[in-house]
Amino acid sequence: MATYLLVNLLFMALVALLLRIRPRMPSRKWWIMLAVLLALTAVFDSMIVYFEVVGYDSSKLLGVYVGYAPIEDFFYAILAAVLVPWAWNRFGAKK
Repeated sequence: MATYLLVNLLFMALVALLLRIRPRMPSRKWWIMLAVLLALTAVFDSMIVYFEVVGYDSSKLLGVYVGYAPIEDFFYAILAAVLVPWAWNRFGAKK
């Protein structure tokens, strides 16, 4: 069973509920930032897994990989792409 996936989905849903993040159409800049984050995640997570800095229980993964990185690792990049702009708009310097 894909335990890591379930944990990621539950955590993302909990964060969205607690912070009351409302879905809306993201800007073009946001999509570019997300693409950069996902590309960096693919490169560096693959290196971390390849050099055995971390290991995963394969029975808890979906079995889908980008390079050597399991697809579940990409949820952290997506969560960062949502939370960092939210925090910046909420707590950042006012114009």
